[in-house]
Amino acid sequence: ACTGIENIDEAITLLEQNNWDLVAAINGVIPQENGILQSEYGVETLHGPAFGSHSAAASSAPSSSSAFRHVVPSRQIVERQPRMLDFRVEYRDRNVDVVLEDSSAVGDIKHILENELQIPASKMLLKGWKTGDVDDSTVLKSLHLPKNNSLYVLTPDLPPPSSSHSGALQESLNQNFMLIVTHREVQREYNLNFSGSSTIQEVKRNVYDLTSIPVRHQLWEGWPPSATDDSMTLAASGVTFPCHRLTVGRRSSPVQTREQSEEQCTDVHMVSDSDGDDFEDATEFGVDDGEMFGVASSALRKSPMMPENAENEGDALLQFTAEFSSRYGDCHPVYFIGSLEAAFQEAFYGKARDRKLLAIYLHHDESVLTNVFCSQMLCAESIVSYLSQNFITWAWDMTKEANRARFLTMCTRHFGSVVAQTIRTQKTDQFPLFLIIMGKRSSNEVLNVIQGNTTVDELMMRLMAAMEIFSAQQQEDIKDEDEREARENVKREQDEAYRISLEADRAKREAQEREMAEQFRLEQIRKEQEEEREAIRLSLEQSLPPEPKEESTESVSKLRIRTPSGEFFERRFLASSKLQVVFDFVASKGYPWEEYKLLGTFPRRDVTQLDPNKSLQEVKLYPQETLFLEAKE
Repeated sequence: ACTGIENIDEAITLLEQNNWDLVAAINGVIPQENGILQSEYGVETLHGPAFGSHSAAASSAPSSSSAFRHVVPSRQIVERQPRMLDFRVEYRDRNVDVVLEDSSAVGDIKHILENELQIPASKMLLKGWKTGDVDDSTVLKSLHLPKNNSLYVLTPDLPPPSSSHSGALQESLNQNFMLIVTHREVQREYNLNFSGSSTIQEVKRNVYDLTSIPVRHQLWEGWPPSATDDSMTLAASGVTFPCHRLTVGRRSSPVQTREQSEEQCTDVHMVSDSDGDDFEDATEFGVDDGEMFGVASSALRKSPMMPENAENEGDALLQFTAEFSSRYGDCHPVYFIGSLEAAFQEAFYGKARDRKLLAIYLHHDESVLTNVFCSQMLCAESIVSYLSQNFITWAWDMTKEANRARFLTMCTRHFGSVVAQTIRTQKTDQFPLFLIIMGKRSSNEVLNVIQGNTTVDELMMRLMAAMEIFSAQQQEDIKDEDEREARENVKREQDEAYRISLEADRAKREAQEREMAEQFRLEQIRKEQEEEREAIRLSLEQSLPPEPKEESTESVSKLRIRTPSGEFFERRFLASSKLQVVFDFVASKGYPWEEYKLLGTFPRRDVTQLDPNKSLQEVKLYPQETLFLEAKE
């Protein structure tokens, strides 16, 4: 009534974007000079003359006709409430959402943040204003702000937080959480693994794929109180690590009486100028297609191609294939059994030479073209053969509303809202549809949407045209892949050669280090031996008896000893001295008797072989003798 939006899917999308806040959703799309009144009980648009006699019903019965009646926004509304402004304020690793009237001041934002962040308002610097810095008394209306705004808080006077919290959060982001989700209606548990960086919204979308409960209809139990925003990561949401239990069910729709349903049906036909496509979700408001027209539609339908609430897409495709074969025979395209994501993996993410186009067949039992298209074109041998050679074929049944909504959600996620809107606007008689999808580097491109009113030749021509585009792209991909593999091979060879070079250098360096260590060890041994020898020499030198004088009255023996180098040294000994004294004297000069032998000249004899305890006179080294040293072998 306020916005002129009649498409229910568009309305639901706007409500989801505004977290199901009706006032925020309406204020976000109507012109800014128009407003919407907000009363104690909800939304009021009662005072404009355009509502006529239905104004009273608008506040008392939300399901009455005035809730859907298109009313042009009027300046005759008696009172205009201030605009509501949304602020997302970032502070360090936190985001705080603030909603205020435009009549509030900047200081009011700080007071709200003071409670949320536990930071004194006087310590905050609120930045991010498009018009420059403002003070706390500035009124928001004077800044002419858009509805959604992003700000950030600086606290230069406060010390930075310790890194322990951010480190713990980063560690949690890298952890894997197991969510045990119980589907309340069927009493079935799902064990789902998610990384800590996954968002709550991603969890809900995955649960939608498992339970067929749209995100907007999911009713959850078990989320921590801190999990207030679906954009939060699991690590920041406060779920228990490593395992957390949740329960999900379908949100119940309000039950309406038959009189309310009849009144609503009447109002829908009164306000709708289209053929009813805009109210394709009317079952959510308690209106069934069969009841609308007073006909039991189940009596006119065949066995469904696909169950309405299949737990996974693979099971749904198995039934689809079996039912298709029973209706149109065994000569038909080989449908891929699995989820749409798995079909993408099979078609687009292998090696470039193995990639194929993806063909999505959208079936609709209520279209007059379906039987002809399936039996005469889709099951033609030429089409079946061409599809099996060049395409991965995936199918979905759009007859049931739940399946239609589920596919549109998948379509939006994978192809974008433009393609989803194109399919959403297709009328029933334009089905079945054949979508030709080509995988690209960064996105998936819809090359062609083929409607059911075609011929075998035209279908084949369009498939071949798509194949030509794909082949050109595939050749580029193959070339790029070959060049990339060649670069990677060169890099691997270079890395291997570098590794071998490093190994050789390391082995050479280790050998040099071992050689140096051995030389150092031998040098140490040599030094120790020399030091030991020098100590022995000094000890022997000190232990020698004093050399007798020439004028001594005792018998003296004078010995002259020749070294291997040709040098001579002489010394006098008492004739009564033991031969060991001579050996000690020679050793004190650096020639230990263990290494050298002392030889007499005439007669030639080895003195070291004599008894060292005998005197010099007894071994005939008296009164003088010339000896020479010779190294032992």
